[in-house]
Amino acid sequence: MLIESITDSAQIIVSGHRGYKAAYPENTLLSFQQAVAAGVHMLELDLRMSKDKQVVIIHDETVDRTTNGSGKVGEMTWEQLQALDAGGWMGPSFAGLKIPSFEQFCQLMLAYPHLLLNIEVKPSSDAEEVVDAAIAMLKQFSLYERCVFTCFDAAIIAYLHDRYAAKTQGFRGDKMTNFVEGEQGTYSKMWAIALEMSHLNRSDVKLFKHMGKQVWSYCPDTAQDVLYSVGAGATVMTCNNPMPALQLKKLLEQA
Repeated sequence: MLIESITDSAQIIVSGHRGYKAAYPENTLLSFQQAVAAGVHMLELDLRMSKDKQVVIIHDETVDRTTNGSGKVGEMTWEQLQALDAGGWMGPSFAGLKIPSFEQFCQLMLAYPHLLLNIEVKPSSDAEEVVDAAIAMLKQFSLYERCVFTCFDAAIIAYLHDRYAAKTQGFRGDKMTNFVEGEQGTYSKMWAIALEMSHLNRSDVKLFKHMGKQVWSYCPDTAQDVLYSVGAGATVMTCNNPMPALQLKKLLEQA
């Protein structure tokens, strides 16, 4: 499935936020595998770079919250990152899971040829370098055509758009850094815009669709939130718990 297959129709696309974040340690290979097993159509993941220039999958600037270690990702080598336990914090059954490299993730994705990818580059001083390395790897694995790229830094959205003609997913202007107003500004460089549930409303969805943008939501994790998201017109949903959205999609298909 190519990313062009997402349309503004009644089709529902369910994306696993950091994999299956509600039930498994986020951004681990296990979390991604379990999200795919649950039936998601897309995976969302976060990229940073280690001290020795390895692109790794982790959300935070530091390893403190999601591992048994402490310190900034960018100040640690790949070997140091691999020595950490990235699963035990969520429960003893997950102890021993590792922070994955982006290369390991790409290798895993070869087994799922129809899966879409939403790749978030975390804002940092080396974010452009992360973009360059990640896109080179995606092209090496023939995965690039499946991807939409995300960043809360509008300068990185512009870099992705201007240098690589990449499909980008941004956010409302007030949620981004370095946002540029105007016809040639940041919105013009976005293919999709994601609205968090607390800000999702029909009027914004209508406005952004009128601008020709896909409108996504994050994170509708209950049946009520999923129904609200679909009713508002944002049927591409990035979920910590994908099951309510997947269940609604199944019901609609059976109707």
